[in-house]
Amino acid sequence: MRPGGKPRRKGPAPLPEEQLRFFTACIGELMRQAPLERMDRFPQHGDTSCLRHSLAVAYTAYRLSRRLCPGCDARSLIRGALLHDFFLYDWHEKGGGHRLHGFTHPGAALRNARRFLALSRVEQEIIRRHMWPLTLVPPRCREAWLVCLADKLCSLRETARMRPRLPQAVLAALPGMFRGK
Repeated sequence: MRPGGKPRRKGPAPLPEEQLRFFTACIGELMRQAPLERMDRFPQHGDTSCLRHSLAVAYTAYRLSRRLCPGCDARSLIRGALLHDFFLYDWHEKGGGHRLHGFTHPGAALRNARRFLALSRVEQEIIRRHMWPLTLVPPRCREAWLVCLADKLCSLRETARMRPRLPQAVLAALPGMFRGK
């Protein structure tokens, strides 16, 4: 209970209806253009798939952007966040050549995204710099900073086995996308 007797809300505060429609439209458009469902085959942190992680990062970054910089490029932010881990391999496999995954996967994700999509400068910056400080060069735009922060927040929750909660409205807008999780 919060002070004043109000119960604590479970999960993230929902987006207003108009923002939720915009968010799900951006995600749906991108999923029709690139085979992002493949990301659901690969674990990211704990029992969270790369797809669910990337969707949580996109949602978290979009929510942060509405509060911290409402004038940012929301479409590029959502698209870049969803593509930031589009590397399409299991980095946990021993002997898979992924020992330096933290340093190298932004490049692999960017190469894969470019195979299927024309990316804006902001989207490329988000994918390329989301692992700062491991990438050494910091993000150069607000959208990339927000995705970098959202990625750290979601990764921490997933690693601590506290899966980031996605609102039912987001999951309902993307039927059949997840392996029953």
